[in-house]
Amino acid sequence: MTTFTVDTDNNITAHATPEEAAASTTTPFDSFSTQQELVELAKGAPVKGKAAHKAHPAKKAPRAKKAAAAAPVITAARPGSKTAQVVAMLQRKNGATLAEIMRTMGWQKHTVRGFMAGAMKKAGHAVESFKPAGGERTYRLN
Repeated sequence: MTTFTVDTDNNITAHATPEEAAASTTTPFDSFSTQQELVELAKGAPVKGKAAHKAHPAKKAPRAKKAAAAAPVITAARPGSKTAQVVAMLQRKNGATLAEIMRTMGWQKHTVRGFMAGAMKKAGHAVESFKPAGGERTYRLN
């Protein structure tokens, strides 16, 4: 494939091989083989495959891992709040079924499940979820 070079006076010279072109030029950025490479060269962008190493931003130092808490801190719910109502239901010996929580709180199934996985966990409560044989999903505090 023919390779072309451009000198400082903008003269274009054709070379039979890329090696011949490289030997006649002072920088690796002033040779091209296709019209697209000429366009990139004219725009001042280095030709693909012939670019020098780009400077990369310095990597940030790794962050220290958070220490594992020995025991989760349980935050007290405001008396009368929805969280306090659900906690009271879950503290019963047999806990509370999904249907009971839905009926009492006026929530949908996905809201109850999200509350158990999110708010209760965030408050530090360990909620046990189980489904007895032939029964329905039940939650209780450990």
